[in-house]
Formats: sequence, C-alpha cells, structure tokens
Amino acid sequence: TLDDAPDSEHEDDDATPRASEALVWPESIDEVSEPVSPDDTADSRQAPLKASVLSRMLQPSPQQTGASEFLRDEELAAGGAAPRTFLTRSRSVRSGSRTNEQTPLLQKVNSNTSSNRLRLPSYDVEGQYMGATSKSDTRSWALTWPGEVTVSSLRKIMNPGAWDRKKVWTSVAVRPAGYLPAVVLGILLNILDALSYGMILFPLGQPVFASLGPDGVSMFYVSCIISQVVFSSGGSIFKGGIGSEMIEVVPFFHKMAFTILTRVGADHPKRVLATTILSYSMSSILTGLVFFGMGACRLGALIGFFPRHILIGCIGGVGWFLVVTGIEVSARLPNNLEYNIATLKTLFAQDTVFLWLVPLFLAILLMLCQRWIKHPLFVPSYFLCIPAVFYFFLAVIPDLNLHDLRRLGWVFDMPSVDYPFYHFYSLYDFDNVDWRALGSTVPAMFALTFFGVLHVPINVPALGFSTGEDNVNVNRELIAHGLSNALSGFAGSIQNYLVYTNSLLFIRSGGDSRLAGLMLACGTFGVMAIGPTLIGYIPIMVVGALIFLLGLDLMREALFDTWGRLHKLEYLTLLAIVITMGAWDFVYGILVGIVLACLNFVVQTSRKSAIRATYSGQIAGSTVRRHPSQHRFLREVGPQIYVAKLAGYLFFGTIVSVEARVRALLDEDAFSLRPIRYLILDLSHVSGIDFSAAEAFTRINRILGAKNVAMVMCGVAQKSEIGESLRSVGLWDGDSDVHIFNELNSALEYCENELLTAFYSQRDALAQRDRHADHLDVPASSNIKPHQEPLTFNSPRSNLLQQAAQKTLTEYEATRPLKWGHFKQPLPLMLQTFHELTDKNEDFWFLACPFFVREEHLAGTILYKRGDRPNGFYLLQEGIFKAEYDLPQGKYFESIVAGTTCGELPFFSDTNRTATVSAERDSIAWLMTEDNWGEVQKKQPEVAHELLRISLKLTSERMQAITSYVLTTAG
Repeated sequence: TLDDAPDSEHEDDDATPRASEALVWPESIDEVSEPVSPDDTADSRQAPLKASVLSRMLQPSPQQTGASEFLRDEELAAGGAAPRTFLTRSRSVRSGSRTNEQTPLLQKVNSNTSSNRLRLPSYDVEGQYMGATSKSDTRSWALTWPGEVTVSSLRKIMNPGAWDRKKVWTSVAVRPAGYLPAVVLGILLNILDALSYGMILFPLGQPVFASLGPDGVSMFYVSCIISQVVFSSGGSIFKGGIGSEMIEVVPFFHKMAFTILTRVGADHPKRVLATTILSYSMSSILTGLVFFGMGACRLGALIGFFPRHILIGCIGGVGWFLVVTGIEVSARLPNNLEYNIATLKTLFAQDTVFLWLVPLFLAILLMLCQRWIKHPLFVPSYFLCIPAVFYFFLAVIPDLNLHDLRRLGWVFDMPSVDYPFYHFYSLYDFDNVDWRALGSTVPAMFALTFFGVLHVPINVPALGFSTGEDNVNVNRELIAHGLSNALSGFAGSIQNYLVYTNSLLFIRSGGDSRLAGLMLACGTFGVMAIGPTLIGYIPIMVVGALIFLLGLDLMREALFDTWGRLHKLEYLTLLAIVITMGAWDFVYGILVGIVLACLNFVVQTSRKSAIRATYSGQIAGSTVRRHPSQHRFLREVGPQIYVAKLAGYLFFGTIVSVEARVRALLDEDAFSLRPIRYLILDLSHVSGIDFSAAEAFTRINRILGAKNVAMVMCGVAQKSEIGESLRSVGLWDGDSDVHIFNELNSALEYCENELLTAFYSQRDALAQRDRHADHLDVPASSNIKPHQEPLTFNSPRSNLLQQAAQKTLTEYEATRPLKWGHFKQPLPLMLQTFHELTDKNEDFWFLACPFFVREEHLAGTILYKRGDRPNGFYLLQEGIFKAEYDLPQGKYFESIVAGTTCGELPFFSDTNRTATVSAERDSIAWLMTEDNWGEVQKKQPEVAHELLRISLKLTSERMQAITSYVLTTAG
C-alpha cells in the first residue's frame, strides 16, 4: 500500500490454506517438515507448506511495498490484523516456476526492479521506520507516486489470469459491504457540512450572490471528493481520513467577495461572479502550492513557532462570524447584519424573530445535551430528527403547506429546474474577469492560506494520537494537502483539509480502510449528482442550527475554555482578535493579533530579568592553584569583583533590567557600602543580541568608567555573531577599555591578578626589610593587559586593598619564622607550601629533603600528559605550570603558581594522570619520583604518612574550588 508501514501476512500455525498459499512464493524454498506424528490429523498432513524462516531471512533486503500490494493490504484489513512480514517478490523467477532443492536461497534481482517500486520511506528487517533518506527523496516520491499507483493497479487489473476468485469475491463484495455503515455515516457528515459550510460559501445576503447557495454546495462536494481521493489513495497515513472544507476560511471568502463587489459594482453581476469564483479557485491553488512547498522542504515544524493564542483568537472570530451568518441565513435578512437599531428592530419583528430564535434554541439544546450524551452518532441523529419532526407537523396540520412555508422563510426556495450540479462551472468566464479587482483580493488569499496552514500541524498529530498511529509525518501530510488543494483549485473548487472530528468518527465506525475512503468519495459524488433540488425541501432551521452550533462551539472554545488558562495579556489579545474580526475585518484581526502578540512577548520577556545569577569574588573564584596567603587576600578583597551571568536573547526589552542593576550597584549609598572595582558580564548563556542591547552595553561601559570600574566581558568570541554585534557599536575598538575573555575562568583570573598587585606592592615593601626571596608568581596571558591604575589610598576600594594586603602579610609573617629564608632548598619551599596544612616543624621536614630532585623546565615543556602513569609529584619553586583537562563533559584549565603542589593525587592514589601539565613560564620545581617515594615509605614512614595526610587536604581544597567554579559557571 501507500502507507508508511507495509501490511502483513498471517504466519500463525492455524493459518487457513488460502493464507498459507499466499506465503509460498517462487523465490522461497518449500521446507519439508519432520515426519508426521501419529497424533496428526489428515487435514494437517495435507496443509500446504510454509516458507521457512531461514529462507525469508535470506530474501533480498526488504523494500517498501508499492501500489501493487494495495488490494492485498485491503484484503487483510477485512480479514483481521495480521503480523507484519517483509517478503519481496523477485522478478528473476518466472511466475509459476517450481522451486526445488537447487533453487538459490539468494535470488538475483533485476536492475530494473527498483524502478517499478514506489520510493516510499524505508523500513528495516524488524519493521522499524527508517525515514526518508533526503529531501530529494521526499520530493521525488511526492511527484511520482500518483503515476506509479495508477500503473501498478492497471497491471494487476489487466492480468485476469493472476486473479483468485475467492480474493475477488472478498474484495468486490464482502469487504465493501462491511464498510457500508461507516460510508453512510461519512456521507451524512458530508451532507450536514455541505448544508452548513457550502450553503454559505457565498454571501447570500447580497442580491448578486443570493441564488448561489446550491452552487456553493456543489463546490463543497467537489472539494470533498478530490481531497477524499487524494487522502485515501495513499497521500495520507490515515486510511480513513476524511477531507472537507475548512469552516474557518468562509469569512475570508466573504471578504474577497465583498472586495470584488465594491470594486466592480453591483451593476455588473457577471463580472462580479466571474471574478469572485476565480478568486476562490486561485486561493485554493495558492494554498496547495504553499502546503506542497512546506512539505517538500520539510518545513512542517516551523508552524509550531506561531503563537497558539492567536490561532485560538482567530477561531473565536470565526465563531462570531458563524453566529452572525446563522442569524442572516435564518432570519432571511436582505443584506448583511449591521450593528444598528434598524437591524435590531427587523430581527425582533413578529414575522422574523422566531425564524432565528428557533434554530438558536435547537443549537443551545444540543450543546446542553452533549454534556451528558457522548455517543458519536448523537449529533447526526439529532439533526436527522429535526426535518422528521418538521414534516410530521407539516403532515398533521392541514393549514400548513410547503409553498407558504417557503414564502414565510421556513424552507429554502426551490432551485431552478435547469440548475444541474455542475452549474457553477458556467460562472467561470475569463472574458468578464476584472483582473484589478482580482489582484485586490491577494492579501485575503494569503491570510486565508496562512490560517489554513496552521491547522494541519494541529489536526494531524491529534488524529494520530486518537487513532494510535505512531508513524505520523507532518511533512507527508502537508504534501498530500498541497496536492488535494491544488487539484481542487484547478477543478474550480475551494480549499480542503483533513477534518479531525469527521475522520475520527469515520475510523471508529469501521472505516479505517482506503477502500472505505474511496467508497465515501463515490457516495459523495452520487449525492452531488442528485442535484440541488434536495435543498428546496430542507428546513432552514436545520442549516441555521448547524451554523449556530458551530459558531457557539468555536466561541466557547476560544473565550470560555481558555479563561484562567491563558495569561491575562494573552487573553486580552485573544479578545481583541475576536472583537476586531467581528466588528471590522478578518485580515485586520490577524494583523492586530500578531502586533499584540509581539507586544505581549516584549512585556512578558521584559518582566523576567536577563540576569541569571550574580556572585561576588568571595564566592566565584578562578581555578588557579595559589599560595594560601594569596587565597586569604583574595577572600578579603573578593567583594570588589562582581559577576553577573546573563541569559537568553538580549534585546531592547530585557537589557533594561541589566542597566538598572548596574545603576543600582553604582548608586552612592550602595557603592559606599560595597565598592566594586571589576564588573564581569558572563554572556556564555546568551543566545543572541540586538542592536539596542549592544548600544546599551556601550552606555553601561560609560557609566562604569565614570566610577573607575572596569567592565570585563566573557563567554563570547570576537568572531561570533554576538561578538560582531558588539563590535558594530564600537565596544571592541582599539581604544576601548573593555576586557574580553573566552570563558569566565580567564576573566576571574585576570581580576584576581589585578587585585594581587596591591598585595605584591606591600610584599615588596616587606622584602626590602627582610632580604629573602619568596617567589609567588602570578599567571600571565598574552590577552591580559596589566592594570594601570596607581595604587593610592585615598578611595574606599584602594584603602580596602591596602588593609587586606597589610593584614594578610602580617599574619603570614607572624607564622613564618625569619630563619626559613636561610635554609637550603627545598626545605623553605616545603615549609612555605605546607605550613597551613601541617603542624610539623623544619626538623621533621628536613628528613624529606634528600628524596626531592631539582628540575628546571623551559616554557612550553610538557611534564606529563593525560592518561600517563604517575612518575612523581612536584613542588613548584618558581614559574607557572598550566594543567589542561579534556574530559567528556568539557574542557577547562587551571594555572599552578609557585608555592603549591602539582600531581599529588594521581601519584599517591596510583591512578593515571587526569590532565596534561606544561610549563607556562621557565620554572623550577622539586620532584619526588616513584622510587624515592618507596624509599620514604621504608626509611621515613612518618614523613610518608604526613605527606598522605597533606595530599588528602589538598585534594579536598581542590574539590571545593572546582565544585564552586563549576556551580558558578552553570548557575
């Protein structure tokens, strides 16, 4: 078939002979069973042999079944569900040839075989959907499958010798008879829709269009038949899908008709009719082209980006239109309903009020009954009872007759005798078309198309969920809708789409078959061929009640069901759309909805701050391994670093909150309590930025510059889209004082190094007093500019730096005896590195000195790589090491400065190296090798035990630092 999943054959042990024979194909080997046991019956011994599992597995790789399997698919559908199989007939074996033990298991397939098969989405040997291979395959399938279906079906029909009488009887008589109840229900649904949708296809309130009710019904039927044939012939995955006109497009048809009538004038009726009906069919062709283009280009997912509340508002506007149309049709108003006192008096006149109140009452009564009665046949039965009751009273009341009821407006007028069902084709007159007036309807055509496109991604997944169809492909359905709408337009008819409600009723009533769908198309054609004379016997209250029911139901869905579920601004947008469509115009209603949705988006987004999180330098720190005295100093001055992590798309609405936060930080009172020196803006979670937001950053930089606060930006590359946006406003010019880094770690490291200048200045002053060298190098990078601000002490920030440096160095000097400077390395280095981690003195650590070896490493030297076996651990005396971690979760690096350790955890735990370490500067380090560690454990076990304790403490500190950085980065 043309479904996404191939149909199957029975493989049960209890299969009937007919079903078993279907499995014995010439390319498979008849597998002889074991000798029959005594308990076997004669019937079982005479059962036909089945194809073996092995032979089926060795068949050529399965291809999607084509249109030639259409009848077989329908046969199995009538006989019950069958397990799926993927046997493929080989063309190399002649039909009727016998297989024997010499028949090859792997048959040779002719090269032209694939060209005769449908190029549908492929499946693997387990029946799992593999999808289309490329966009070109989808477009090729969409263009070729109708012809392939026809050719394949004709080949089977023109070969009577291959027919099976039982199969033919089942296919021609038994199965179609089983679908008759569902087909009758489908025809009834089409008739009801034709009376409600098709009857009002033209604005009957205008004299020019007053007699076109039957023509609208015929055009409705043509559209239904074409869509039904396309969907049921394999265009749609839903075998029992029903195509019909979309009720929501009727207001757009009326808009086009009024536009043409206004431009051409009522005194040229032929020109008006010729232009109007041509605009209807052209809009259907345009809709089909848009549908087909979106499906062929796989753009079905784009429709999901349209705001749903605008669509709901449009549905509410359509509901309003239908209620107004119901009043116009039921009350037999000579013109359109106008909102004035004269129209109100006409509606409540004695001879008019009951004409529209009765159908309105019937619609409301049905809606109330539907709250308790959920049977799918209740609504059709209800509307069938209305004309039955009507004609019952007509028969029992002698004074009533059809002629008087037609004159009073209770029954439709009898159409002209010479009105065949194809009469609407006579309205096409290209010589009388007003092309300028036709061009003026193009905006309404696009609005109609736009509104129609939104329904497919809603109805198709909903129908798939309700029917249990898991292989729904929106792009395939778009292509099918494109073909059906384009064909309908070329046939002189109107738009159509897959109707959710009718399709679900039809499928659940037993019409889940392509044959049932084709039978429904034939039945609909029969109803259309009867002609419009049937309309002259239909009570107007039936059509009015149908229209009122649809309108009230749509308004309830839009205005009542959404109350409390939508945001207040979204609900106001929805209400504005309904009022605009009802009072003015449908196109204006859509435009108003789009504008209000944009404003709503700006307001909603602006209320949520673009600042994802904020941290001070006390919490957010870099991953640099620093000396304990440096850590102590940075904790003291950490509040002078302020980190703001931004997120989302920054535009004129969200950047306002960022600027407001910065101004609050620089407020006199706040700044005196918490002065900051560096503002880090992390853009790693920013998805985009517009020109207004980029300009705002330049304004923020000027505001910070007035307070001598440096702006640091990270998480953005200069050549990225965001970087180009910032560059376009001059934020990264050569004379700009904004510092840019790729990640937050580098930005934090830069700020920490700048703050450490005060610490180093105070340390140098102490070094002049005590002539000893303690090298505490600072990591440097080529993209880091040294801070040029002089270290003066006449501001709160500078005073804080000086006080923190003085305090840190005083505490450090108090804990470090002066005699350390006279010891020979590596003893001073060990005492300096371990003095806050252990209480052991220099006598204890002197025992460990012989086990360390001095090494010098030039800049760029790699000490070890990730995954290497540990050969020792290092104490860094001078220079800087850089550790790079390349993990599955991501990459990060850390700098290791003088006075710290390196590589202790893998060494003491005997695990592979977790990072690649290299010398960033010329460095001097002391290494304890693996052999020396063994000597320490033997000769100085207490020293070895203390080193293990220190290693655990260092590991705990590193875990806290890295965890803090990871959480800060992810926050």
